[in-house]
Amino acid sequence: MSKVLIIGAGHAGGTAAALLRQYGHEGPIVLAGEEPAPPYQRPPLSKAWLKGEADLEALLLRPESFYAEQEIELRLGVTARAIDPAAKTVTFANGTVETYDALILATGSTARKLSLPGANRPDLLELRTLADAERLKAALGPGKRLAVVGGGYVGLEAAASARALGAEAVIIERMDRVLARVASEALSDFFTRYHREHGVEVLTSAEVTAFEDGGVRLGDGRLIEAEAVLVGVGAQACDQLARSAGLTCENGVIVDEAARTSDASIWAVGDVTFRPIPAHGGLRQRLESVPNALEQAKQAAASIAGRPAPAPEVPWFWSDQYDVKLQIAGLPAGADRQVLRGDPAAGSFAVFHLAGERIVCVEAVNAPAEFMAGRQMIGRGTAVNPCRLADPAVTMKAVAAG
Repeated sequence: MSKVLIIGAGHAGGTAAALLRQYGHEGPIVLAGEEPAPPYQRPPLSKAWLKGEADLEALLLRPESFYAEQEIELRLGVTARAIDPAAKTVTFANGTVETYDALILATGSTARKLSLPGANRPDLLELRTLADAERLKAALGPGKRLAVVGGGYVGLEAAASARALGAEAVIIERMDRVLARVASEALSDFFTRYHREHGVEVLTSAEVTAFEDGGVRLGDGRLIEAEAVLVGVGAQACDQLARSAGLTCENGVIVDEAARTSDASIWAVGDVTFRPIPAHGGLRQRLESVPNALEQAKQAAASIAGRPAPAPEVPWFWSDQYDVKLQIAGLPAGADRQVLRGDPAAGSFAVFHLAGERIVCVEAVNAPAEFMAGRQMIGRGTAVNPCRLADPAVTMKAVAAG
């Protein structure tokens, strides 16, 4: 019976281990992770965990007893140092050498670092792990001020949680709008207004030049005072292990539609991968999301277990801020126009990105019907009438029917 070794016990790695058993793999499974906790959900770290609304048990993907029951050997607090593809072994930092027949890399991503004076200060915060979230939570509360460097989703969610805990918050974004790299202008404008209405100071076109005692120094000389500073300027794939082993990498580990790498015995899943996206014509991209982790875990587990490949999925994402539920399906690559449906001022709307007459992406704010219908139409390649799509009086079902 073949032995599967999984490096990385996060959402992707933990799910792959469970699916291997579900898909009938009977051989040994070893799941090894650097953190001391069993596989857990990361999205709540910037929301429910920070606000004290969730404990570790609520975050776990599965009870710790699950792994023993399924004969999955769970090794926590261990770091893989090297892969020998020829010998099919992985060497760990403690000197242990583990063999494999099939290897799954689920090493995830790490926070991008800034090359600025003070960027290595030990009091700077990031938000990738449970330990990071604990440090951030301890720094928040009434009378405290949080400075968030980077106006991405994690930063915006952390700012919203800080306000819920009674802390002040300021977002510092070097682009001319928040979410500039990942969202439409309408969405950026909505969240900027919404955060300001909730007491968050939002600074755009603001260049950080240094981190100092008591805050963040900007290019115009201002010191943004804060008791805590969270840096959230994106993430980089943890692909060093793969690169050292000679696997083909480019902005992550390159994989095919079965999550297989350039080595026939090694798969990679989750944030670490640079993958093809069939729903978008095979476009290759690195996706950082739970749905992506789940989809690739299915791909790898099915491939290793000899099961039919799962149907390709439309990429999707979500973010919760205050009482706002943002849901996004698809990617805007190739879009030549946008269609706004609903009223941002009313707090419920959707932005559809079209390539010709076909929807390639939908950003839905408190608009679940638009999200669900948009996601289905992206997957089916449904042609739509833009005028009917923009009219809220026309149901999404009617829009899909033409």
